[in-house]
Order: sequence, then C-alpha cells, then structure tokens
Amino acid sequence: MIAATDLRKSYKDHLALKGVSFSVAPGELFAYLGPNGAGKTTTIRIMTGLTRPDSGSALVAGRDLLRDPKAKQGVGMVAQTINLDMELSVAENLDIHGRLFGLSRQKRLEKSVEWLARVGLTERAGSAVKTLSGGLRRRVMIARALMHEPAALFLDEPTVGLDADIRRQIWALIKDLQSSGVAIFLTTHYIEEAEALADRVAFLKNGLITATDTPHNLIGVIGAWAAVDLSGKSPAAFFQERADAMAHAACQAGGVTVRRTSLEDAYLQAMGGGALEVSACLPGKQDAGAEKNDGGAR
Repeated sequence: MIAATDLRKSYKDHLALKGVSFSVAPGELFAYLGPNGAGKTTTIRIMTGLTRPDSGSALVAGRDLLRDPKAKQGVGMVAQTINLDMELSVAENLDIHGRLFGLSRQKRLEKSVEWLARVGLTERAGSAVKTLSGGLRRRVMIARALMHEPAALFLDEPTVGLDADIRRQIWALIKDLQSSGVAIFLTTHYIEEAEALADRVAFLKNGLITATDTPHNLIGVIGAWAAVDLSGKSPAAFFQERADAMAHAACQAGGVTVRRTSLEDAYLQAMGGGALEVSACLPGKQDAGAEKNDGGAR
C-alpha cells in the first residue's frame, strides 16, 4: 500500500505542502486532484523517492522511502511526458527497465511477454517506439512501469493530449490493473476521469487536502441536482431534489439547464467556485435564498 503522513515541503519562501496525509490500499485507485501549483507534483516526487520532504513520512509496501534504499523497488511511475527511448523497440525499452531493477534475463522475458499481452501490444514488441501513436506509447510506459512488479503505481496525467476514444481504452487498462492488487495513485486534470475510475478522491488546494471521500459522497455533499446558468452570469445552484432544481430554473430569466451534479461540480466548489445555496423563488423559501461564494461544501 501507499501511506503518506504529514508531508511538508518548502522551496525557499514557498510552502508547497503543509501537512499532507493519505493512504492507498492494495487494489485501490486513489485520485489526487488540484489546480496547477497545488502541490501534486511535489507529492508525487516525494512518494516516488525523487524529492525529500522537510518532514513527514512516505511508505510504499511498508518500506520507508526516506530511509530504505530498496523501497523504490516497490514504486512504478508513469510520467506525464513520454520518456521512452524512441529509437529502440518496445521490447528493448522494457528489457532495459528490467535490467535497471536487477531482473534476470529469463524474468525480463517473462514479464515483457506478460505485460505486453496485458496492454495489447504483443504484436508491436519489435516495433520502434517512434512508429507508435501517442496512445500506444502510453501503453508501453504503463507496461514498462510494471515490469519489476511494483506494489504501487503512480500515474501522472496518463491520458493528457489523447483523443477521447484512446482515453477510454487507457481507462479500461487502468481498471484492469487494479485486479493485480496494485495500489494506484492518479493525478489528472480530467475530472470526469477521476469520477469514472477512482475508488476515492482527494482535493488538494494550496498544499492542503481539503476533502477525501468516494466520488459519490463528494458529489452528495453539494446536492444531487444542479441548475446551471449557461450564460455564466450567475453561479450554479445545487439541490437534493430534481423538482427543486426545476422550480429554480423555471423562475429564472432563461438559459438555465438542470442536470445531475458531477464530481467536477464538487471539485469547483472545493476550489472556491461560487454557488447559490437555495433558490429564493422556491415555495416557502423566500427568506432562505442566499448567495454563497465561499466555495465550501454545504
């Protein structure tokens, strides 16, 4: 499993992490969401052994990444940027990775065959990476990261820049990997990706985790239904009942649509997005209507 406790990290006068704690169980997919500059990259660098925190602890499979040199053997990493050797073949890229982790020749061959089959690239084993599409290169990176059988897999924006259909294929692959018992830590700016894949989600803002729960529960905090002003002139209003959302939309000037609330709505509220707490035109609630702009969950 993955476990972080009270991680703190500063760069000169900037405090990047202010006491971050979380855990990811074997076979669980944990999504870590936040805007640019929130501290996501710093967290990943600490949890993969690339950066030392000022204080706190970072464990993978029970091993301390800060004190145990062998702890990194339990970490698999798929970076946001493609960092494969473009001139080498798919199989050669995997073989080099296996060598770096001390796998025997027989073990490297076995794991290469296994993971290329899992990611659907058996027939492209001999192809130069430079001939592959972006989506196929992502698959190679995932297979490479799993060659040494890590206990934890860190995915940093694994579908960035990919077409929608290719993204869905990568989603299916990631969900399949959970059956292997790997603890998966995912960062993404595609909030619908986290909603579709994650067992639990954490919202990170200014170096602090503001909420951690299942996507369903995070959505439920703000209400099941959203009335959204398509013009963007007024904030969205959230309601537990569809009838209330429809009543709110009906008494507006127009251009308001009613839909199910999404994880993106919950995320935007956590990051400070404005929301109308309740419609002033709902029966019996004329005195309750109030605009809420603090972004807090209700």
